[in-house]
Amino acid sequence: MSRGRREHLPTRPTWRCQVCGIAWPCSSAKLRLLAEYRERRTALLVYLATFQAEAAEQLAELDHSTPPADLADRFTGWARAR
Repeated sequence: MSRGRREHLPTRPTWRCQVCGIAWPCSSAKLRLLAEYRERRTALLVYLATFQAEAAEQLAELDHSTPPADLADRFTGWARAR
């Protein structure tokens, strides 16, 4: 029986990676997303911004209505065209 490769996806509402447990998007998720959206960087940024808005809401609920200040860098800052 072969073991399936697990995808590095977010766990809600903590927004940690399901596989490695670090803040999502983790390095593996970033690499996969960059490859998947190679020719569609704008679509990637829209996709990530949607997750950022969801994460801000959920993380604020966990931390007394205060979302983390670094969410823009975490979700979209790394994906902008250089």
